[in-house]
Amino acid sequence: MSKPRTLLFVIPVIILLFAWFNSSGYWTPSTIGTKKVKTVPVENSSKEYRTSNIVKEKLLAKATEAKTFAEQNSYNESICFLVDMSLPSGQDRFFVYNLKKDSSQTAGLVTHGSCNTTWLEGRKFSNSPGCGCTSLGRYRIGNAYNGKFGLAFKLYGLDKTNSNAFNRFVVLHSHDCVPETEVNDEICQSLGCPTVSPGFLVKLKAFIYGSKKPVLLWIYN
Repeated sequence: MSKPRTLLFVIPVIILLFAWFNSSGYWTPSTIGTKKVKTVPVENSSKEYRTSNIVKEKLLAKATEAKTFAEQNSYNESICFLVDMSLPSGQDRFFVYNLKKDSSQTAGLVTHGSCNTTWLEGRKFSNSPGCGCTSLGRYRIGNAYNGKFGLAFKLYGLDKTNSNAFNRFVVLHSHDCVPETEVNDEICQSLGCPTVSPGFLVKLKAFIYGSKKPVLLWIYN
């Protein structure tokens, strides 16, 4: 077979494979940032999270506010989810906070939005429809459903800064691009969804399913 005829055969096959991967959800560059990241675990990792006093003070302050909000609005008064977007994405920054014990019970990695760019350097936040950015503020975690990336939880923005979250299809879900443990580099980015690792979502699911009241998720910077 001549080279021109071979190319005529190969190129359509490549196009078909590309379309299949894109439609099947195995690769979706419009949803997850495409920058290659290092998955080198942080050395000497421990459950005593390596956070500065400033980060700890912010966490405690948000937890105190979250506790008051939960008591006044019939939310879970024992557990809330706090996400500090000022921390590097390769570091645990999604905290499951025990409001009764005033301490972080567990933590994991979580993405931030790319704002519709190939790769967002730094941080940018927005509530505009179609922005592809993370929206800061308090969220009510709603019902679970099976979406493009499997199990996901609907999110309802409770503040002016995230009031469009539900209409933007911002949800809590997992993706394989998010490592299970801390890494020395930035992780993948989303279009505004707080995306976690598959293993961490299993942990979060247990807290959400085990709660008789809505669980509060608070994303701050």
